[in-house]
This record gives sequence, structure tokens and C-alpha cells, in this order.
Amino acid sequence: YKGGQAMTRYEAAALLNACLDRITEVTDELKRLMAEFEKELAVLRGRVDGLEAKVGELEATQFSTTTKLQGQATFVLGAVNGSGNSTSTAFGTARGTKAATNYNAQNGATTFSYDLRLNFLTSFTGKDLLYTRLRSGNFNNAFNGTGVNLTALDVASNGFGDPSSNVVGIDRLYYKFPVGKSFTVFVGPKARNTEMLAVTPSVYGKGDKILDVFQLFGAPGVYNKATGAAAAINWKQSVPKGSGAFSAGVSYVAQQGDSGTAFAGNPFSCSSSEGGIGTDCARGNITAQLNYTTPQWNISAAYRYGQQATSFRRGTNFAASNSWFLANGDSNNVAVNAYWQPKKGGIIPSISLGWGLNSLSGNETRSNGVDFATPYVSESQSWFVGLQWMDLFAKGNAAGMAVGQPVFATQLKSGTTKGLNTTPDDGNYVWEWWYKFQVSDNISITPAIFYLSRPLGQLTGGDSNFSVFGGLVQTTFKF
Repeated sequence: YKGGQAMTRYEAAALLNACLDRITEVTDELKRLMAEFEKELAVLRGRVDGLEAKVGELEATQFSTTTKLQGQATFVLGAVNGSGNSTSTAFGTARGTKAATNYNAQNGATTFSYDLRLNFLTSFTGKDLLYTRLRSGNFNNAFNGTGVNLTALDVASNGFGDPSSNVVGIDRLYYKFPVGKSFTVFVGPKARNTEMLAVTPSVYGKGDKILDVFQLFGAPGVYNKATGAAAAINWKQSVPKGSGAFSAGVSYVAQQGDSGTAFAGNPFSCSSSEGGIGTDCARGNITAQLNYTTPQWNISAAYRYGQQATSFRRGTNFAASNSWFLANGDSNNVAVNAYWQPKKGGIIPSISLGWGLNSLSGNETRSNGVDFATPYVSESQSWFVGLQWMDLFAKGNAAGMAVGQPVFATQLKSGTTKGLNTTPDDGNYVWEWWYKFQVSDNISITPAIFYLSRPLGQLTGGDSNFSVFGGLVQTTFKF
């Protein structure tokens, strides 16, 4: 049909021939254009072939599509200085009678150290996590706790026992997976009790972390960062988003869980080769925690049972000298924590509080089987207050101040020598101040200072004094 009227056979044939002629003209024109661009097409085909080859090479060498890499490198430049008139022999007597002189001779040099962490995060279902961390560092100085354990930084690592060798090793390895909607299970040959908690009981340190002691939430006796063969289970109450919720968890960490030697022959001490899981020398830590958390505040209560040879991590040198690694006996430790944080950063800081109490029993015998002749620690306490300002003066910047008393003796028991004073004199205060400049999304610079009023505790002696002041610049690269 043409214009609603039927065409004759001759008219239809003529129209069809005209269409065919036009198609032929278009085809010829396309052939001419193809010939003109033949060289350009050849170049494009070559580029496509090259890209395909490179994609093939990448596919052959890429990480698993379920694995992500997170890295952090930290540089620390700083120094410490001891002062005071104490004649304690805690640092020897090679350079005179003053503890400060000996301490500075051994630890007072300015140092420049690094810590490197490479975290591999692997998920097989989208809800689970296989966590692997490689780590190395060369903190062969006071910032790793040499001389006075309280000067140790949170980022300090020492090359797995040999700082000069810069050894890279496996620092964490564990698997985490959900069970139902409310439970999470951890299991691994190298996990840490403070990383398996249902809730972190403090917000101090979110801006940056300086001294290690202030990352133990005011209760080193409970949150002692025990690391080893571990298992944990956490529960969180299911509530609408933004509502308060209860949570709880319990973990077991055997710090010597990789050792196959159950007994090396000394009934009064656990050697570095003894261990296993559930043995007398496993260095077992059982930690339990109960929390109530809202978007702005949290309150927590926790308990840790510490087997012989477990530690309280940070405290006075006196507390460490006779109750740190229990040759015999055990410890029962409790903690109470709370924090509050504003909805937005600025001039109003977050507030974190923590207190801990540690009770020791059966620790009257030294590793050589002989009882303490002088009074020894049977109870100790600790506390801290931390203030942190997020986005202070500029977005991404942060500032912090913390003060507290790490583990210090609050009760002594008489040793075999009768008539000695059993009133403890072990007090010590620690302060830190810092400000973080967020240079870019991946680089931050944090100058910090800290002061230890009496880190030797009762070992300071009489009415004498010994204190340590430290300053550093911590630069962090995240990638």
C-alpha cells in the first residue's frame, strides 16, 4: 500500500529496486570508510590485545578477592630523662650511687625507631574474618619499657625479642565468625584477650595512642593484653539502632599454648619452655566482661583469673619485682569502667574512667622454692582518667590528656623475717599530653610528653625521689 491505496505490481517492484540501490550505495560508503580507518583499527586491536595480556598477568598474581591488606608504619623520635636523689640500685651502681644517673646512662639517649604492621583481612562469607598480622620494629630503648616498664608506648615492638635484627613475624592469627544473630566466636593460635572483648570499655585513644599503660583502661590486672592460643565467645543484645544494649563475653588465653612441654622439672617455677593448654604452666588467663552501651556512653564490669606466670603488664617496679610473674599462686582481678562522649567533636572532650583491684594468693614462694624474706605484695590497685578532644581546631585533629596510677601495691604480707614494716609505700602517678595533626587522610603527626612521678614505687627508698620525663614525636602512615 502507498498512501492508503494499493500499488500495482509494477509500482511495488520499482520501489523495491530503489531501496536496493540505496542499500548498495550505503554499503559502498561503509566499505570506503572502513578502508580509511583500517590503520587506526589495527592500532586499537593491538592495544586491546596488550590490555588483555596485562589483565591476565594481574589475575595470576593478585590477592584473593576475599582478602584486604591494611598497613600502618609508625616512626617515633624521642627521649626520656630521669631525675631525683634516690640511691636505689634498680639500675645498678656502675656510674655512681644515684638511680637517675644510672638510668640516664642506660636509657637517656635520643632514639629514632619504627613499628610496622601489615594486616590481612580475609572473609569467606562476608560475615566472618580470618585475621593475620605481620609485624616488626626496632624499639631497643626506653619506649619499649626498658628500665622502667611504664615508659613503653602502645606502638612499640622489638623485632620479636631481637630489636637489632628487624625480624618480621606473625603477631596475630585468629578466625572470627558469627553464630546466629547475637553471638560471635573467636578461635586462633595467636589472639589477644583485649581484642576479643564484646565492647572496648574506653574511648580514650581513638584519636591516637601514646603510652601503653593508658590503653589498659585503668585496670592492667584485668586488661593485661595476654596473647597466645585463645578462644572466646561474645553475646550482644539485639535492639533497634541507636538504643542501649547489654553485651557480655568470656575468653581463655594460654600464653604458652604452643608449647608441648608440660613439666620441665622445677615445681616452683614455670620455665619458658613449659606450657600447653589447661596445664599448670599454660599461663592461662580467663577474662569475662559485662557491659551496657549506648551511642554516647558505656559502663562495664570485668574479671580476670590469672594463672601462675601471668602478668599485670604495667605498674611500679616494686610491684613487678615480687608479684609480676607469679612463681606460684594465682590472681583474681576485677575492673569497673565507664565512658561518655559528645555527639560531635570540638571543645567538649570525651571522658573515660577505669579502676582495677588485684588480689594475689599462694605467691609467697620464689622460683627457687624459698619463701620471700621481706614483705611481698598480696593486693594492688590501679585507676585512670582520660580526656580526649576530637576534631579540635580542625577536622581530623585530636588532643588528649590522661592521668592515673598503674598497678601499685596496696597490701603487703610479712615474709619470713619477722618485725618488718608491712605498710606499702608504692604510690606513683603517670600523666600524658598529646596533640595529633592530621596532615592528610593517611598521615598524622603527634607530639607528646609524659611524666612518671615515682615509677620505682617502694623501691625508690625512704624520703628520696626518682621521676622520669619523656617527650616524643610520633608519625603514623596508614595505607
